[in-house]
Amino acid sequence: MIIESAEIFLFELPLIKTYRTSFAEISQKRSILVKLSTSNLSGYGEGSTLPFPFYVPDYADTSFIVLKDFIISQIIGKDINNPTQLCQTFEHIKGYSFAKTAAENAFWDLYSQELNTPLWQLLGGQKKSVEIGAAIGIIKDSNQLLETVTLKVAKGCPRVKLKIEPGWDIEPIKKVREKFPDLPLLADANSAYTLKDIDLLKTLDQFNLMMIEQPLAWDDIIDHAELQQQIKTPICLDESILSVEDARKAIKIGACKIINIKPGRVGGLTEAQKIHNLCKENNIGVWCGGMLECSVGRFFNLSIATLDGYTYPADMSASSDYFADDIVNYKYNAQGGTAEVPDFLSDFEVNEDKLKHYTVTSHQFNSKS
Repeated sequence: MIIESAEIFLFELPLIKTYRTSFAEISQKRSILVKLSTSNLSGYGEGSTLPFPFYVPDYADTSFIVLKDFIISQIIGKDINNPTQLCQTFEHIKGYSFAKTAAENAFWDLYSQELNTPLWQLLGGQKKSVEIGAAIGIIKDSNQLLETVTLKVAKGCPRVKLKIEPGWDIEPIKKVREKFPDLPLLADANSAYTLKDIDLLKTLDQFNLMMIEQPLAWDDIIDHAELQQQIKTPICLDESILSVEDARKAIKIGACKIINIKPGRVGGLTEAQKIHNLCKENNIGVWCGGMLECSVGRFFNLSIATLDGYTYPADMSASSDYFADDIVNYKYNAQGGTAEVPDFLSDFEVNEDKLKHYTVTSHQFNSKS
């Protein structure tokens, strides 16, 4: 396929309410989208970035710049046969995983259309539906927190994740566990603790958590290995795993028992496949985390989560749970704790007018210019 034109969008969608983690509050989701076109097809891909460098160093505005100045120029006008070849064109660019993901996802969309084969099948998926868990931000009103968890349980969510931070950890988990003694429950610290907090982290063992996600530094595996030796609760790594090499090293030293594979964080579906395969070989559980993607990004996450190594429910609540609006005509939805995986992104139907309405800035490329 020859990429004849491309367009990148930096856009911002309003959230229904502020979403809070240990590192920031988010009231609008700033993200990037790439549109790649051949002579007869167009494909879209979201990079699922955040508006600030508080999760990992990369964020929406830098992703846009890297796409504009480096990545798209490597593929425009080129005849590219498959996603692996596409990734090779910009593998020399260090970091900027979200930017790479946006371009790769758009190509996967083209590739799937060209072959007339559902993306989940191209990726090697084994199922047509995915279990969907709930991720609840920091809510420091205990009654409101319990009401929120109760609502998620009533909707059939097979597990609930609570965001925690120092000073708001034992109390919320204890309250939820007392009300829901059998609920599959996990805690996500987003790198808020250090080994100095080991006594507190040991206390979490009593609550029978499925896992604790990224309790220590965003770029650490050494201290996580030490922590995992001293607590019973399985550690799940998120921010620390930016590539299959990171995953290999973490597994080798026993830094975790579970890995949250976010395609945007690791640079796309191709790298996510590699991490999935490595984890499966080493009996490491995996699941697909979300980055508050709109429906476009959710499509790609759902597709990779159909692989048989994804043994835990994904973090992909319905678009309407978070966003006041979306850039598609048919929003992603999840019912009763599961989501049906669409065959093609076109099932959601990107709405160009809405995309332009929410676009902060954009840039166009043409192979003939």
